[in-house]
Amino acid sequence: MKRLRPASTRDLRPSERLLLNAISALVFGRLEYLQIRNGEPVLAPGPTMVRDIKFGVQSGPRTRTTPEDFDLKQQVAEFFEYTRSVEDGEIRALEVRHGLPFAMEVELAGGRHA
Repeated sequence: MKRLRPASTRDLRPSERLLLNAISALVFGRLEYLQIRNGEPVLAPGPTMVRDIKFGVQSGPRTRTTPEDFDLKQQVAEFFEYTRSVEDGEIRALEVRHGLPFAMEVELAGGRHA
């Protein structure tokens, strides 16, 4: 599978765009048990979403709107470049900070490394 780093939302597959919307809406927290098949996130059934809530600071869902097409931040481009390189695996936990992927734990089927 070709390792292609997307540069903008125009380069994303429909499943990647839906996942990006979920990550952005989460703001702070983590996604758990996200399946990857043939380099693409599987959203049915969807991953478990766990929101981090801190009192005294704003950490809830964003209310601002974003344009439909925009350039991806480096963290998002790297995240999708990685998932596109995985033939079959599971993201056990994807940590989200400020609406962006921050770190993740990945289980690869059959001990394969990507």
